[in-house]
Amino acid sequence: MSAPPSSPASAAAFPASGTTPGADPRADRPQRRLAPSRPIRPLPDQLVSQIAAGEVVERPASVVKELLENALDAGATQLSVRLEEGGVRRIVITDNGCGIPAEELSVALMRHATSKIASLDELESVLTLGFRGEALASIASVSQLVLTSRTANCPHASQIHADTGALQPASGGVGTTVDVQHLYFNTPARRKFLKSEQTELGHCLEVIRRIALARPDVTLSVHHNGKPMEHWNAGDVATRTAQVLGSEFARARLPLEEQAGELALYGFAGLPTASRGRPDQQFFFVNGRFVRDKLLTHAVRSAYQDVLHGDRFPSYVLCLDLPPELVDVNVHPSKIEVRFRESRAVHQFVYHAVQRCLARQAGENGDSLHTGDDGIGHGGQAPALRVAATSPAQPGGRPWVDYTAAARQTELGIAQPRQAYLGMVRDALSPAGQRFTPSSQPPAWLADARAARADEPPSLLDRAPMQGAGAGDGEQDDAGDHPLGYAIAQLHGIYVLAQNARGLVLVDMHAAHERILYEQIKTALDARQMTVQPLLIPVTLPASPVEIGAAEEHQDTLALLGFDIAPVSPTTLAVRAIPALLKQADAEALARDVLRDLHAYGGSRVLAERQNELLATLACHSAVRANRKLTVEEMNALLRQMEQTERADQCNHGRPTWVQLTVAELDRLFLRGQ
Repeated sequence: MSAPPSSPASAAAFPASGTTPGADPRADRPQRRLAPSRPIRPLPDQLVSQIAAGEVVERPASVVKELLENALDAGATQLSVRLEEGGVRRIVITDNGCGIPAEELSVALMRHATSKIASLDELESVLTLGFRGEALASIASVSQLVLTSRTANCPHASQIHADTGALQPASGGVGTTVDVQHLYFNTPARRKFLKSEQTELGHCLEVIRRIALARPDVTLSVHHNGKPMEHWNAGDVATRTAQVLGSEFARARLPLEEQAGELALYGFAGLPTASRGRPDQQFFFVNGRFVRDKLLTHAVRSAYQDVLHGDRFPSYVLCLDLPPELVDVNVHPSKIEVRFRESRAVHQFVYHAVQRCLARQAGENGDSLHTGDDGIGHGGQAPALRVAATSPAQPGGRPWVDYTAAARQTELGIAQPRQAYLGMVRDALSPAGQRFTPSSQPPAWLADARAARADEPPSLLDRAPMQGAGAGDGEQDDAGDHPLGYAIAQLHGIYVLAQNARGLVLVDMHAAHERILYEQIKTALDARQMTVQPLLIPVTLPASPVEIGAAEEHQDTLALLGFDIAPVSPTTLAVRAIPALLKQADAEALARDVLRDLHAYGGSRVLAERQNELLATLACHSAVRANRKLTVEEMNALLRQMEQTERADQCNHGRPTWVQLTVAELDRLFLRGQ
C-alpha cells in the first residue's frame, strides 16, 4: 500500500533516508519556514550591537584599522600593535595620544558616542578618520575588550572592562591601550568564516602598511606571537615608502606634486616599466584616509593607458587633499569609500597630474633596471647586461652574468612581407612624400638622455669619430646630436644594435616603430587631419550581423578615424579606405578590431575614453614585425624617428623600446681594469 503524500512541512521535519528514482530532489532540502506572527518591538541592545558589528568588524584587520584610526585622531605619534594568532586570539594597540578621561571611559563604549562631531555641519566637513562612534561598541559586542587610558593631567591611568563596565585604577603612561581578546567568542558562526592565522595576519599587516604610508611622521611597531615583525621610525614620505614598499619601488618611483585651486595631489607614481602583475602596490589617500574609489582608480589607470600593457598594474602612493566639504566620507561603515561633490573635476585633475608626471620623467634611461613582481625584466631604464652582485660565483671566483635581464620580452607576431621600411618612414608618416624634418623641440626623454650623457666623464668614443656602419662622412661630426647613435647590425630579426657616444644601444624595432606610429596617429586624430588611403581594390570580408550593425551605426566615427567601411550585402562588408599611416597593415584584421571596439564601447566613448587604447591597437597592426630584415639605412632612419618622438623609450604597452649599455659597464662585464 502506498503512503499518502506528505506536506512540505512534514517532509522537511522528517527527511527520507534516501531518494527513489524519479523522486523530486528538492524534497530533501530544508524548507524555508515563515516566522509566526509577532508584534513589532525594538531589538535588544546586545543584538543591535552585534548587527552593527557585522558591518564594522568584518575580521581582525577591521579591528586593527578602527583602533589605529582612533589613535591617530587622538594625536598619537607612537603606535604599538601586538597580535596573537593573526589577531583572532588577541589584539593590543597602544598609543601615546591625548588619552580619555576616566569619567568618559564608560561613555566611549556606548554606541554612537564620539567627541569628533556634534552637528550635521561638522559631519559634512569632517577631517578626522573616525566619526561614527560605532567602533569600540561594535568591537566590544563580539570580543572581550579592556580599555585603559590616561590623560596628561591625571595622576594615573584608568581601566574599564567592557563586559562588566567595572572601572578601576591602573598603571600606564599618557595615552590609550585597547586590549581585544577572543574575537567572535560569542558568535561562533561568524568565527567560522575567518581564514587561517597567516591569512588573517596578512590582512592585518596590509591595514598597518596603509596607516604607515599615510602617516610617515608616526613611529609604528608590530609584533606577532611575541616576535617583532615591523618597526618604522618617524621620518619623511620618501623614506617611509621605501621602507614599506621596498627598495624596488624606491628605485622606480617618480615624485609628483600638483595643485589646482583647492585640489592638491602629491606622492609617488611608479614607472610604467616597474609595473606588476597584480594591483598590490596601489595606495590612494584622500585627506589622509585610505580609500578604494573607482573614479580615482580610473583616473590613474587612464593616465598610464598608453604606456602600460592592459594586463599590468602600476604602483603608486598618491595623496589627494581637498576641502572636507567637497568629499563625503559617510558612505559606508568601513569609511573606505568616498563620494566627491565635483567628481568630474577631481577625475580630470588626477588624470592630468599623473599624466604630466609620466611625460616629464618618461626618459631617464641608463640608470637602473626595474623588474616586475614576476621576476621578468620590464625595465627600459637600465643596462641590458648586468653583473649580479649577489649571484653565485662560477669556478674561479667570477660572478654569474645575466645576459637577458632586460631582453626578456613578449615574442612578436608573424613576419610581414618584406617591404622597404625606409619608404614607410618617408611616405606613411609624411603623406605628402616629403622627407622627415626634425622638430625644433626634442622630446623630454631625449633631453634627459642628453643631460645624463653630459654628466659622464669623456670616454674614448667622445674623442674618436663614430665608426658605426651607416654613419656617413657628414654624420660623424654631429654624433652629439644623435644620442641613439648609428646602427651597426640587426640581431635575430628583432633587435637593432647601435653605437653611440656612451657605448652600445639595443633597440626593439617593433616596439620602437609601434610608438612612432602611435604618436603620429594620435597627433593626426587630435588635429582632425587623418589622411585616408583609398584602396585600389576594396577588401571584402564576411561579417556577422553585429559587425554589419556597428559599421552602419558608427559611420561618423569610422570616417574620423580614417576608415571607409560599409556593408555591400546583409552578410558582407567592404573596406574601401584605411588611414594612410596604416596602409601596410592587414585591412581585414584592422577593420574587425575597430568594429569590435565600436560595438563594445560605442563610437563617442571610444574617442573620449578608449581613444589611446584603440590607437595603440591600430599602431601595433602596422608596426614593422619580427624577422623583418632591415638595411643599415633603414635602421638609422628608425633611430632618427625615435629621437624625434615623445615617449619613444616605451612602446604603447609599457615595454622598453631601447636600453643603453655604457662602455664602463662593458668593461665590468669583461673584468677590464680589475
